[in-house]
Amino acid sequence: MFRYIIRRLLISIPLLIVASFLCFGLVNAMGDPLAEWKLQKPRTPAEIAAAYERTGYNEPFMERYVEWAGDFVTGDWGETVVPGNAGRPVKDELLTSFGITLRLILAAEIIALILGIAVGVVGAVRQYSLFDYTATGISFAMFSMPLFCVALVLKAGGIKLNDWLESTGADRWIVTAGPPGEGFSGSFSEQLFQYSGAYILPTISLVVIQFALYSRFQRASMLETLNADYVRTAQAKGISQGRAIFRHALRNALIPIITVSSLNIGAGFGGAVITETVFNWSGMGKFIVEAITKIEPYQVLGFMMVTAVFIIAFNLIADILYAFLDPRIRLD
Repeated sequence: MFRYIIRRLLISIPLLIVASFLCFGLVNAMGDPLAEWKLQKPRTPAEIAAAYERTGYNEPFMERYVEWAGDFVTGDWGETVVPGNAGRPVKDELLTSFGITLRLILAAEIIALILGIAVGVVGAVRQYSLFDYTATGISFAMFSMPLFCVALVLKAGGIKLNDWLESTGADRWIVTAGPPGEGFSGSFSEQLFQYSGAYILPTISLVVIQFALYSRFQRASMLETLNADYVRTAQAKGISQGRAIFRHALRNALIPIITVSSLNIGAGFGGAVITETVFNWSGMGKFIVEAITKIEPYQVLGFMMVTAVFIIAFNLIADILYAFLDPRIRLD
């Protein structure tokens, strides 16, 4: 196991190098970050040359890539370069935004996995039952709804719920415009009240799509496993249905879900862009939208590299979990 982890970590190094080169090339194709600044008013050639020298855009592509990659590995992720916004360290701001989004995504993933696996397993065991048809219909409805529509409907519902609570004399609970910048305060119960009110709507909006995906994958995987010869043989030998399902079938049926969820973590950042924009969160979604709008190359690069590292790490975790779920898989 230890040798496998080391080998996978070593394989991740060339993957990250290739990813970094592709990311740098794509960001370079975004355009000139100083284009708008040059058009704001007439600039002298000396001013333009000084600005390009300050940003490093006067150097060839490969020289800029090698310099940026070396600095990134050592912890220097660059600074903002657009005049009027220049000089802000990318790393501190990005990691702060990453922490906010990570809490949201992990909470949504855990809830979606638990609900999706439970509904998928029950739907497979009770195939063609009323529960199965209802769960299938709800899953398809959720999966077909655009994320921004889900977020907007939840936000409107949260506002109405707050108005109703206020009319009854209670405090407003749902936060529809981002968590407080100064954090949560008060006693434990008060902080729990504030925390739940701030996180519930963005989390639900991400859970809806993920739950629909996981429940369908789990149902299909569980049906295939239940019809496998070894499960039928176990039941023919007198093993109870519950033991056959949870001890023999479920472990193997979880493997496709682990694969999908590990890949879906990266996609969660894409969903967070929409969710955080709707609910005005200062997370990775807002960070990348502002970076692209202003054409801040090093902010976009930081976002893409953090996402790449996150995806590779979760794929490694998924591979390790395979061995625990299925003893036939050997990590040598």
